Amino acid sequence: MGKNLSEKILKLKKEKNAIILAHLYQTPEIQEIADYVGDSYYLSKIARDCKEDLIIFCGVKFMGESAKILSPQKTIILPATNAGCPMADMACVEDLEEMIKLYPDAFKVCYINSSYEVKALCDVSVTSSSALDILKNVENKQILFLPDRNLGSYIAEFFPEKEFIFWQGFCPTHERISVEDILTAKEKHPQVKVLAHPECNKEVRDLCDYIGSTSGIIDFATKCEDEEFIICTEEGILYELKKKNPDKNFYIPGGSISCVDMKKTTLNNLYDTLLNMKNEVILDESVSKNALKCLEN
Repeated sequence: MGKNLSEKILKLKKEKNAIILAHLYQTPEIQEIADYVGDSYYLSKIARDCKEDLIIFCGVKFMGESAKILSPQKTIILPATNAGCPMADMACVEDLEEMIKLYPDAFKVCYINSSYEVKALCDVSVTSSSALDILKNVENKQILFLPDRNLGSYIAEFFPEKEFIFWQGFCPTHERISVEDILTAKEKHPQVKVLAHPECNKEVRDLCDYIGSTSGIIDFATKCEDEEFIICTEEGILYELKKKNPDKNFYIPGGSISCVDMKKTTLNNLYDTLLNMKNEVILDESVSKNALKCLEN
């Protein structure tokens, strides 16, 4: 059934001149069928630069919004409309407006994992791949960073001269990764290197040999001569890691780290949305224009 459905999707995609983008946390069957697989930063560039006018974005809500902001003339479809991001939902416009009043001189930096309404109130949007390079060019001494306190605290370590004000948001999936589970895995595999996403808390990051984005983790594991790695991020990344490194072993601390929302995209809802042109991402144009400035910065 899965193979037949995949073939139907590929046929439809060709007929409609569509492109399928999938985040690295998607299920293997979704990654397998996608034209491009990557992290938020990479996919946002593909969405902007691709020649296709119909983009099927296999990810969560803020990703579809970002693609639409960067390409307002294109049709962006999100197969799973109920695929949100709990971290993004932790930052709301009303609370942010109050925070801006409290810190009027702060440079407002939002993680790309935020709603387009929040982006519209911020000065720049960053990804875990781009944050350090972007902040090197920010002269302001005071930085308001939202919504992820973990990514924010990681970035702040590189800029001791700046004052960071952190929104107290976090990724529930990465927050579940514990020091105990990592230490247990290291007991079984003493020489193993630990690779983590900066959305993990500091106690976890302090145990790691490498900290970086999903694509950064894949690049590190691929180039490294070691053969065993503990991977501290969502387990969807294993598909690409194993594809690029069939002879290497990867361990997830605790056995499983899965984001419920990233797994809401299925072959069934992908086919349904493509066939019936459902779930198009529609944004408020006036808000979207301000969010575009944030993303372009």
